[in-house]
Amino acid sequence: MDTQIAQVKIHPAIGIARVGNSGQQPFLGPESPDQPPPPAGSYKDSSGKIVRQAARFRIYGYNQAGEVVRELKLGDEEVTEITWSVHLANKKAAWYQFHLPLDIPEATALPDAQRRRRNFGVRGAERKKLVNDPGRQTIRASVHETATFAGKIMNRPAPLGSISTQTDGRLLVVGGAGTSASYTTPETPISGVANNDTWYDDVSDGPVTAEVTLRGGTKTATPAWVVVGPPHFAPGVKTVRTLYDLLYDVFVTEHTLPAVQQVSYPDHIEPLLRRFCDLQWVNHGFATQFGWGGPHDFREPALRKRLADPGEASRELRLQIYVQMRDFERDGTSPLPWPWLYGDAMASGKPTSVRQHITLSATQDRMLAQWADGHFTTGPPRTGYPVVDEAPPAEQPHLLDRAALENCAADAFHPGIEVTWPMRHKTLYAEPFRILHRTPENPERDYGDVLTVQDALGKNGPLYAQGPGDLTRWMAAPWQCDAASCRSGYQVRSGLGPRYSPYLPTFWPAQIPNHVLTQSDFAAVNTPPAGSDDSAREQAFEKRAVWLRGLRGADFNKQRRQMIDDWFRFGIVETREYTVGDAKFPRYLHVESEPGYPPAPDHANLINIQVPEAGVPQLAGVAGTWTGEVPAETVESMLVQQAVLEVKEATGQDESAIAAGYLEKLDPFHGAP
Repeated sequence: MDTQIAQVKIHPAIGIARVGNSGQQPFLGPESPDQPPPPAGSYKDSSGKIVRQAARFRIYGYNQAGEVVRELKLGDEEVTEITWSVHLANKKAAWYQFHLPLDIPEATALPDAQRRRRNFGVRGAERKKLVNDPGRQTIRASVHETATFAGKIMNRPAPLGSISTQTDGRLLVVGGAGTSASYTTPETPISGVANNDTWYDDVSDGPVTAEVTLRGGTKTATPAWVVVGPPHFAPGVKTVRTLYDLLYDVFVTEHTLPAVQQVSYPDHIEPLLRRFCDLQWVNHGFATQFGWGGPHDFREPALRKRLADPGEASRELRLQIYVQMRDFERDGTSPLPWPWLYGDAMASGKPTSVRQHITLSATQDRMLAQWADGHFTTGPPRTGYPVVDEAPPAEQPHLLDRAALENCAADAFHPGIEVTWPMRHKTLYAEPFRILHRTPENPERDYGDVLTVQDALGKNGPLYAQGPGDLTRWMAAPWQCDAASCRSGYQVRSGLGPRYSPYLPTFWPAQIPNHVLTQSDFAAVNTPPAGSDDSAREQAFEKRAVWLRGLRGADFNKQRRQMIDDWFRFGIVETREYTVGDAKFPRYLHVESEPGYPPAPDHANLINIQVPEAGVPQLAGVAGTWTGEVPAETVESMLVQQAVLEVKEATGQDESAIAAGYLEKLDPFHGAP
């Protein structure tokens, strides 16, 4: 192979950092799809604060044929300098409201009031102050420089993080502290999930560029991007359709990447089926069906043997699993097909859109169809490369690219966790997985007070070259309000009944858990039984506590406001080893770390009720158009409390189990009040 360095590229192409409020040294985000999560205790410091996740970037040299030669590190004989530049920004407060992805048919029904600017009352030149843009920072690896992003919004300090290098020249990007606030005094009340005017946070995104000085001169690297998102509260748990799956499907569909020609059970099918099983640690409904000992426990050895068998004897089993997967044309709005995850057009009550729930990507579906038909290779479970540096250099760039994206959500862009719906448009990319950078010579035009669907999707719109802050600007403002609303079993009162489950469907449980195994229940499971009766351990293993049980009261808006202050107090779902050694339970269990809030009932906030009538005073109050004699907030509270009492009577649950209110995100066509 030609070892002459002809070009250099940064990897991962899109790196993921995450906010945290601990002053402890950040931990590195996943760098291989097969990398296990760090040990329990890695995610919080001794005071209970969350440790930040850093994104690490490397530079690889390629030859003229586009083959990987090696990673280029400071101190190598040829490398004398690596100069890194990063430009982080947060544009949420200056962008447009989110109610639905604008690239689905349902978006055409959104009224102008739901596509207008956030903080609409801030006009003219003042709107520039809504953009938190500390500018581009450049550091030299040879002298170990560091730089900070000392941002501000409406003249209030709002730092976005920092950059530094390791001794080998690799770049570390560390994000913000998870701080969210209102820039007004007194603060503006929280009024919704995604569009709280005057509120800002310190997630961010932006370009990562580099120049490498070799003995033969200086080369400019093919650039990358970094996204600073919210914490991953269940590290090691991946969702069914990850951001990597989504983007891979985009590039396969556009023929910029080849489709898999030979489907492998251990490489392509088993990882997908195992994700259904892994959701047992973050959602009780998935635990019942796909968890340990469940009817679809794909990890169980005897069942795995049948699933990995391409022979005729297992054909019907494979086919039945495949046909369980949702198909919009066949299934319509039915919630029953797999996966049981909400979709882009989710609305409370009786669904009207097939996009009420997600489907697998077309590429995932095609590979499952081939597997069902027996056209696949088999073998033992994949081991891969848990440590990326132990992989052959030629494979390392792809592993880095994949690992970062595989731990991000693409379940429902409603709007999502890290990024949202623009990511599925090929125009956003210069090459597979690599964001197309906007240059200073090509500034983004002003789309006006209202972002039309035509402008959003047009050739001169926001789905092409990206600038700092352009990926995260579509997300909820602030992110904690959406995180507090990432729940399961949303329903209106008329939908309660014998076919109602509070556990399913669900939003993003892999990132924001719904129901978790507590420390106390794990302790019971991991203690050998005193006699022959093991029912107490079995019951403890089956139990799950509501992850958001620490949110107080029944009112959604008040709970969202609490989440802004208490987000770091919620537990991290960590991997713990079962040490009894009798094989009665999985060797590794995912267990919630001890929460930092006062004790709460395990079932608190289990049932989530949308109260549409409470939207009238809430929306009118926010818009300043409420004319009733009783304050809008009081009327809204009365309607919510009435709903709680009715649900209590209908379900037999106590009041602490019920959370209710109006969520504008679940009523996407509410229009102007």
